[in-house]
Amino acid sequence: MKLSARNKLRGKIVAIEEGAVNGIVVIDIGGGNKITSTISMGSIKELNLEVGSEAIAVIKATDVIVGVPE
Repeated sequence: MKLSARNKLRGKIVAIEEGAVNGIVVIDIGGGNKITSTISMGSIKELNLEVGSEAIAVIKATDVIVGVPE
């Protein structure tokens, strides 16, 4: 798979919360870091996503929001 997105983070799916239309997929990318993504249930099923499976989080964004602790 070749993509124009530069940010590709490989990890393991540690949780999937299924909803009626969308689901929340949590990918552990190591070092205590997790990426959470909301995707359609159709995509979850089409990609055969399961807890324990390897996955790649692909991040393509034109904006980055920066915050500071309160």
